[in-house]
Amino acid sequence: MVKFPEAVARIHHNVFVCKKCKTKMRTYMSKILLKKIKCRKCGAKVFRPIKAKQTK
Repeated sequence: MVKFPEAVARIHHNVFVCKKCKTKMRTYMSKILLKKIKCRKCGAKVFRPIKAKQTK
């Protein structure tokens, strides 16, 4: 399967996952670093970037 850069950027760019409840959110990195964003589901302010799946 061919990966298009536009599709990969749309799926993985500015997407973060809550470390507590694993909910995905789309926002800017600066807001995550300043702790201005909280999780919609659990209210936590701790996020990690989404992991891109590696294919061989």
